[in-house]
Amino acid sequence: MAPRETPVFVEAVRAGGAEVVPLGPDTRGLVWLSYRDPAGLARALDDHPGIEWVQLPYAGVDAFAEVIAARADRALPLWTSAKGAFAEPVAEHALMLVLSLLRVVPQRVRATSWATEQQGRSLYGAHVVIVGAGGIAVELMRLLAPFDVRVTIVRRSDDPVAGADRTVAVDRLDEVLPDADVVVLAAAATPGTSGLFDARRLALLPPTAVLVNVARGSLVDTDALVDAVRAERLWGAGVDVTTPEPLPDGHPLFGEPRVVVTPHQADTPEMTAPLLAERIRHNVAAFVGRGDFVGVVDPRAGY
Repeated sequence: MAPRETPVFVEAVRAGGAEVVPLGPDTRGLVWLSYRDPAGLARALDDHPGIEWVQLPYAGVDAFAEVIAARADRALPLWTSAKGAFAEPVAEHALMLVLSLLRVVPQRVRATSWATEQQGRSLYGAHVVIVGAGGIAVELMRLLAPFDVRVTIVRRSDDPVAGADRTVAVDRLDEVLPDADVVVLAAAATPGTSGLFDARRLALLPPTAVLVNVARGSLVDTDALVDAVRAERLWGAGVDVTTPEPLPDGHPLFGEPRVVVTPHQADTPEMTAPLLAERIRHNVAAFVGRGDFVGVVDPRAGY
């Protein structure tokens, strides 16, 4: 386990049927807990070629893209991530952003006098487009069910997703945007999703739509988003992730009354530690031969 041996994760390894030991020639499994040190992970793998399995700390593995891609042609190591493990808090955060924007909460909390203009939109019966079909999307659909919304899932293929009213491939994204009331981005950051929502696609949305990004900042052209909300071509936008990240002080998004910016805290350490610990426990058990791995990463797809 490297580079920080948090007690809850040490206990998870033990509960899975293994022990935490220093990196050495006999190391076969590696739980990597730092998202900020991909070079350190690469060195660990180069120095210990016997490692057969690596558990990464977050759902997204874009920070390790080069490390994974450099080993994509090798049978080992097997890579697993936390994808799906943090779905509940992130979906909860997405729903919070959606409701806040529809009910113009950003404007209300800035107000210093009683508003006379009636504003606000209801989520009930809305058309919600979710880009991505992983754990966050599935959990968000469960949270949205009481609102009797119509859900369209956009994913790499058009294979149906249980619970969605419609599933379309990403090459048909433009078709569903003009009729969207809400768009939630919950897809992995890959070369194929970089800049997915540029000025052209933002312009396809009706001016009554809200856009929420709980995926990665790279999915949205930040300058184009600023232009869209300033021109009131969107009802509102909620971003937990941005490009650049962190946003510099004084960035235009901070001052926009139609925008909620949260500092990549849809899932705080307090929320995720027990969830990651359970993922580690499960995959350690799989590594020692008791069950199947979850969160397996496709090195070629990058997630």
